[in-house]
Amino acid sequence: MSPELISILVLVVVFVIATTRSVNMGALAFAAAFGVGGLVADLDADGIFAGFPGDLFVVLVGVTYLFAIARANGTTDWLVHAAVRLVRGRVALIPWVMFALTGALTAIGAVSPAAVAIVAPIALSFAARYGISPLLMGAMVVHGAQAGGFSPISIYGSIVNGIVEREKLPGNEVVLFLSSLAANLVIAGVVFVVCGGLKLWAQGAVDERDVDAGGDGGSPAPAAGAPAPAAGSRAAGAAPVPQKAAPRSGGLRTDPSPATTPSTETTNLTPSRTATLASLLALVVAVLVFDLDAGLTAITLAVVLSTLWPEDSRKATGQIAWPTVLLICGVLTYIGVLDEMGTITWAGEGVGNIGIPLLAAVLLCYIGALVSAFASSVGIMGALIPLAVPFLERGEIGAIGMVAALAVSATVVDVSPFSTNGALVLAAAPDVDRERFFRQLMVYGGIVVAVVPAAAWLVMVVPGWG
Repeated sequence: MSPELISILVLVVVFVIATTRSVNMGALAFAAAFGVGGLVADLDADGIFAGFPGDLFVVLVGVTYLFAIARANGTTDWLVHAAVRLVRGRVALIPWVMFALTGALTAIGAVSPAAVAIVAPIALSFAARYGISPLLMGAMVVHGAQAGGFSPISIYGSIVNGIVEREKLPGNEVVLFLSSLAANLVIAGVVFVVCGGLKLWAQGAVDERDVDAGGDGGSPAPAAGAPAPAAGSRAAGAAPVPQKAAPRSGGLRTDPSPATTPSTETTNLTPSRTATLASLLALVVAVLVFDLDAGLTAITLAVVLSTLWPEDSRKATGQIAWPTVLLICGVLTYIGVLDEMGTITWAGEGVGNIGIPLLAAVLLCYIGALVSAFASSVGIMGALIPLAVPFLERGEIGAIGMVAALAVSATVVDVSPFSTNGALVLAAAPDVDRERFFRQLMVYGGIVVAVVPAAAWLVMVVPGWG
């Protein structure tokens, strides 16, 4: 058996173990890099660590550190409350508020599961209270997170753009972002119509004081690779099931109680929250206007906030997405080993030798979607983009469109209940038949896997972008 084939099979084993045994794939990838690099490729430690993504490590730590401070001082709670007040409590707009909110959170740097963990308990509580389909609300939250997930300063966007730059491929950060935004917006629109969203327009507005009845928006995300919550369980930090609202005219509550009155802690814009909002805006301007490094800028802003308000940020370092950092750094280090030993060129030539570049492209999209439904979306993107490099370099397939199609295919399937985001939605839904909801998520995830990769390929790859 050739060394290249051995390294590919080890990568498959890493995905299988991470999926079935709930072991962090990054840790497995580091072990695989050590084993394959040392025993098969005869690399020393320097050769193995040559692929360690130091720049992405700083981005992951810096951005999630800043966002952890925003969660700790209540800035995210304030944003949730403000978003619902913005639409004056219209029930039909609430799913779109949740879509936009999770999209905004991931776009400014939140890890996708963290954004879903913040919004899902509130969104699903609204769904239970006002008769909104939990599948509709859950899908809107997850697709919203992915819609903003590829902005130039986001985690996914930074990772994919870093891989594209590292592989010296043509790239376009704006096209990548808009491709994911448009794809998830279209899917969300279809789900909204199919799952009864149009009927919600007939309902009245909810009292904005119900915002806090949905629960705490600051529940932490589970570690990457953690098993899905058992059926019948409730997510840690999710709010208790709210009582049904008393009958009221026009959908407005007429008997507000202390339980539904927003607390001063949620509605007030304190100095620390104002500074945090300014910091998030400063991060966007620094990266997009002045082309500064997102990771170093975020760490600097986080340190300033920590110095000024140490009591708010004391626990923030513990909330940095360390499992995600381990995941990304481990997978990309192993990909670096594959590159050192020639496996990426070997595999890319194999895909290219199919003889039909468009067929190879659609196969890669389906591989990305299928594996991501059960494993890490970021991890599979980190593996598939380098594998596509050799035949992309030939110019037969547009690199910009192919990267966008792979990114969309590998992330829209996060509605699967086997993924972290899908598990969060399943766990956060109060007052539902969880087995039935699990089946709904699984069927919906299967439909997405079957349809979206082909659609992404047709729209983004066939026209030959890039």
